[in-house]
Amino acid sequence: MVLSQEEPDSARGTSEAQPLGPAPTGTAPPPGPGPSDSPEAAVEKVEVELAGPATAEPHEPPEPPEGGWGWLVMLAAMWCNGSVFGIQNACGVLFVSMLETFGSKDDDKMVFKTAWVGSLSMGMIFFCCPIVSVFTDLFGCRKTAVMGAAVGFVGLMSSSFVSSIEPLYLTYGIIFACGCSFAYQPSLVILGHYFKKRLGLVNGIVTAGSSVFTILLPLLLRVLIDSVGLFYTLRVLCIFMFVLFLAGFTYRPLATSTKDKESGGSGSSLFSRRKFSPPKKIFNFAIFKVTAYAVWAVGIPLALFGYFVPYVHLMKHVNERFQDEKNKEVVLMCIGVTSGVGRLLFGRIADYVPGVKKVYLQVLSFFFIGLMSMMIPLCSIFGALIAVCLIMGLFDGCFISIMAPIAFELVGAQDVSQAIGFLLGFMSIPMTVGPPIAGLLRDKLGSYDVAFYLAGVPPLIGGAVLCFIPWIHSKKQREISKTTGKEKMEKMLENQNSLLSSSSGMFKKESDSII
Repeated sequence: MVLSQEEPDSARGTSEAQPLGPAPTGTAPPPGPGPSDSPEAAVEKVEVELAGPATAEPHEPPEPPEGGWGWLVMLAAMWCNGSVFGIQNACGVLFVSMLETFGSKDDDKMVFKTAWVGSLSMGMIFFCCPIVSVFTDLFGCRKTAVMGAAVGFVGLMSSSFVSSIEPLYLTYGIIFACGCSFAYQPSLVILGHYFKKRLGLVNGIVTAGSSVFTILLPLLLRVLIDSVGLFYTLRVLCIFMFVLFLAGFTYRPLATSTKDKESGGSGSSLFSRRKFSPPKKIFNFAIFKVTAYAVWAVGIPLALFGYFVPYVHLMKHVNERFQDEKNKEVVLMCIGVTSGVGRLLFGRIADYVPGVKKVYLQVLSFFFIGLMSMMIPLCSIFGALIAVCLIMGLFDGCFISIMAPIAFELVGAQDVSQAIGFLLGFMSIPMTVGPPIAGLLRDKLGSYDVAFYLAGVPPLIGGAVLCFIPWIHSKKQREISKTTGKEKMEKMLENQNSLLSSSSGMFKKESDSII
């Protein structure tokens, strides 16, 4: 990502004491703004780029401003989360309209074919994230997000001109979804550049955008579809993508220092450095050597095999269990409302939880999500089901709002883009597989009871796996500290031996001269 590409410049630009060290005599200083342009510094920069975070400690990234332009970036990221996942979560409204437009509701094959449009779209958003992380590293958050919004706009607009359901697999399920993926992931990464102390709160506000849109957008889509039809509704949704296109321009990189701007040569040096970056940046599997991150990347997808089952099948279950109730959609609204509250509340709480211990909040969220999933079939009163959905939504917001802060804690700012990308890519598998398995159980057993009971098991198992992360991380930190201390001691002893040997040599020479 852009920050990791440019941060060595800023670190050297502000380090005035470096030129005072020993240097070969008789060497003229190179032309340009200062010693950062010397061949030795260039070689050191390439080594830092290829070595990774372990060797990049002397070149710290700029301190996040904790506000200023960052508030505008936060609003842009909030619009991104809201528009992308608001449209995806409202796919049920579009699903009914697609059936009415392209086929009959009684056609089982048509229902199956139409269901693939929304399923493919949601899966592709997360499946593309590892690829998006590479683009984010190479071209930066701003270019990647703007390009993604443009592709999403094209896919959504072209979806409004189809005459059958099959072309929607390409236009809506692939092109639009891939564009959303390229726009979405940079919105998670850029927040860590502008905020550190308030990162939990800011992530809570940003991810709450999807809750707000999830509550309001289905109502808007229903009004639009009833008044102008499916195709014009899709064209109206293109306005959301156009605003997202403009919002992407706010993702301004921080690492360009004043000295770089004055030198006028930062652009060419940036492109010359990128020639050395691909060996590290393209699919940087080295982040899996961070054991705590590897466990996190396994535990989260494991928990999600049952995580999305209630969101997909809850309305069908309510229609079967509570046929006399009129406002059945209120259960989804309850999840959306409390999810937004949870993102704000737990996002703020996460700011007060030190380091990797933020993972314990995700453990807590998975415990309650799994428990509430198991309680859904036990609710014989509609009011009890509403209470279950309120609690489930609250901890859904907890899980989502602290994903990015945990990633920053585990791998650092340099590798967070690909860390989030790999995780979201892994998440696409349970998101695609879990709900169909629950539907298959419903077809075989005649009810959703067993499906919801089993859906509560994976979040509990995934949460148990995540409990090991703080212990693994602290153990690794102790090993690093011990190794560093040992190396310092060895270097100190080596320097002392060198001084003693030089002193004894000088003493011997003086003795010889006296004799």
